[in-house]
Amino acid sequence: MSHDTDLSSVPVAAVERRETSSILSPNRRQFLQHSSIVGAAGLTASAGLLSLSTGAYAAGSDKPEKTTIKVGFIPLTDCAPIVMASVLGLDKKYGITIEVSKEASWAGVRDKLVNGELDAAHVLYGLIYGVNNGIGANATPMAILMSLNNNGQAITLANKLIQSGVTSGAGIKKYLATGKKMTFAQTFPTGTHAMWLNYWLAANGVNPMTEVKNIVVPPPQMVSNMQVGNMDGFCVGEPWNARAIETGVGFTAATTQDIWVNHPEKVLGCTRAFVQQNPNTARALLMAVLEACRYLDDFKNRASVAKIIAQKGYVNCPEATIMGRFLGQYDNGAGRKWVDGNMMKFHNGGKTNFPYLSDGMWFMTQHKRWGLINRHLDYIGIAKQINQIDLYKQAATQLKIAIPTSPLRSSRLMDGKVWDGTNPAAYADSFAIKV
Repeated sequence: MSHDTDLSSVPVAAVERRETSSILSPNRRQFLQHSSIVGAAGLTASAGLLSLSTGAYAAGSDKPEKTTIKVGFIPLTDCAPIVMASVLGLDKKYGITIEVSKEASWAGVRDKLVNGELDAAHVLYGLIYGVNNGIGANATPMAILMSLNNNGQAITLANKLIQSGVTSGAGIKKYLATGKKMTFAQTFPTGTHAMWLNYWLAANGVNPMTEVKNIVVPPPQMVSNMQVGNMDGFCVGEPWNARAIETGVGFTAATTQDIWVNHPEKVLGCTRAFVQQNPNTARALLMAVLEACRYLDDFKNRASVAKIIAQKGYVNCPEATIMGRFLGQYDNGAGRKWVDGNMMKFHNGGKTNFPYLSDGMWFMTQHKRWGLINRHLDYIGIAKQINQIDLYKQAATQLKIAIPTSPLRSSRLMDGKVWDGTNPAAYADSFAIKV
């Protein structure tokens, strides 16, 4: 069977269709050879980290260059820092006004960031790196101001699979061995959900590029598409995994913290030009969102936040659907209930928010693993250009938020492999299952 993305029966936006076909087609290699990734890898030092003055940012030369900031988000629980920075008036504290903009798809967020319709966005970590490196579109120098959250996504399987004995990743390999075919959905080819799904399948002995069909569906459309039988499983952020359980169409086979505890997820992203042209504005935005993240990790605030983000203008789903997993109270829909101490984290004393270079590099190793880039890049050099560590340190210092001593961190993922950012090329090449 063909394992290229075929969205003919899936009601996703045309721009999503174009994205998928350009990246996941049989001509993947040919496409990448002619992409502008070389240019992205060779960006000059002048486009790297900014060196801004420290001190009080109240007036004078540190006044925000742009005072009204349009920030996009996708209706997911982890859009909360963007929404709450606006709702709580934290933006006004730093001399800016955040105009939140609800977007329909990650491809739409990408396009609006690049063309300037959005100044910044709640966005997938891997998407920023993909755009920077010219995957699926012309390369555009991008920036990550901070990480917005760790953990809190999941992989949902269709309830019908339980009848065939498939209740976990291990069951998928056995199911496929019977000659059955499976379709899985993720939210964007270079994004976090695609990488978690791929990693999980591969750790369970299934090649996500050759043994299953892989399609793209925007987050709010996941449940409805599973209801009509367009996929056997999907990886997405909350509350859509919980919603699949509530509607009786799916169960949680794995959380993303099962794959990688405290994994990077969404970021506050923008173009590098925006930061270079508006450094004071970028810092003000950073500080407002950092404060919102700190507010969100005070658990006494989460019930009221769930009530706010459940509204039609934000996530548009029942408050109760958000609340359970927001508080770490999990029910997988197949008989298992537990309290997860590694639920969605927004701050964690600043550990969540620091833009670790190793986090960004990891996504590039997976893009290489799955054939989205066709050669090893200057992993550390590109990460230094994208992740605005100097700017983050300025904001965190003003807010008295602890700053990690190293821009690299070490983690052990579900397959036992340790990722610490020290040898990304060897890490990318080390997997038995890859393109």
